[in-house]
Amino acid sequence: MLTRRAVLCAGGAGIVTSLAGCGEATDMTSYEKAVRRLREPLPGHAGLADCVRYATLAASGHNTQPWRFALGVRTVEILPDVARRTPVVDPDDHHLWASLGCAAENFLIAARAVSLHGDVRVDTEDERRLILALERGPAGTDDLFEAVPRRQCTRSDYDGRPVAAADLKSMEEAARVDGVRIVYLLDKPRIATALDHVVAGNTAQMEDPAFVEELKHWLRFNEGSALETRDGLYSASSGNPTLPDWLASMLFPLVFRTSSENDKYARQIRSSSGIAVFVSAKDDREHWVKAGRAYQRFALKATALGIAQAFVNQPVEVAALRSGFAQWLGLEAGERPDLVVRFGHAPPLPMSLRRPVDAVVI
Repeated sequence: MLTRRAVLCAGGAGIVTSLAGCGEATDMTSYEKAVRRLREPLPGHAGLADCVRYATLAASGHNTQPWRFALGVRTVEILPDVARRTPVVDPDDHHLWASLGCAAENFLIAARAVSLHGDVRVDTEDERRLILALERGPAGTDDLFEAVPRRQCTRSDYDGRPVAAADLKSMEEAARVDGVRIVYLLDKPRIATALDHVVAGNTAQMEDPAFVEELKHWLRFNEGSALETRDGLYSASSGNPTLPDWLASMLFPLVFRTSSENDKYARQIRSSSGIAVFVSAKDDREHWVKAGRAYQRFALKATALGIAQAFVNQPVEVAALRSGFAQWLGLEAGERPDLVVRFGHAPPLPMSLRRPVDAVVI
């Protein structure tokens, strides 16, 4: 997901440890079954609806899944679901449109497996939608396609091992989209300075009550809540304990503190192999979509290579800090730092859910 949060951790660990597993009375097997069904490989007779399912496995801010799909014979439209906006953390809808780019890329990767080829563009007559024009061609799959059901944002500590230079090059090449480039931060001094920017952004967000309320709206503290909505940030997917909603609501203001969150991000970034910053040539909707596409391809290649990744987007989410971050990166005039992603090695966490296809097709 493009925005990030793990909630009951760090300073609250002592409070919640003895209560771990005391979530709403729901059979965890039901959650696991839902995950398996959602992430099944495309069937041999796959159609556009199956491609939509793969599209929904893309990243999105707070796992809001702010997309709708209109399916035609050879044209697919992807439209924003404005009811799923996050206006506090994403006031200009940058992350929303990057999320649509992520979904579009997953759709195109799946479509190629069923002999449909195409590209995506922002509609020049109505900039409120993306258009995917598809044509028949030879079926083809690759390691990105195989990685679609397994990709996740792994929001945990990594093991600190470096990523091989060949793998860094492979991820950068996979993410090559016209108008978007990656700036790698690999040496410890640069990563340490990037951490300073993350902490500054995180502190600003944590001190904004509206941000905290918006985030809390999208948190799912237990299996029952996650199964009911099939969206949002599920605690177990962030490596945190599951709790009943009533207890989580009581503990949330006690453990979700600026200091503990800053400590968590410091620990996680220091355990990472490096950071990739996705930079757009222009700050407009077309390039936000391209940044999402580039990130999605990067993340899928990382998954194929056994490399974990997760967003640390605070320096680009806080508008007052974004220009300073861009200046520190040495960006050219007009360029925008879109997404900030840490990467390294770590075991996967429980997968998050997505809404069913019939809920997103119009």
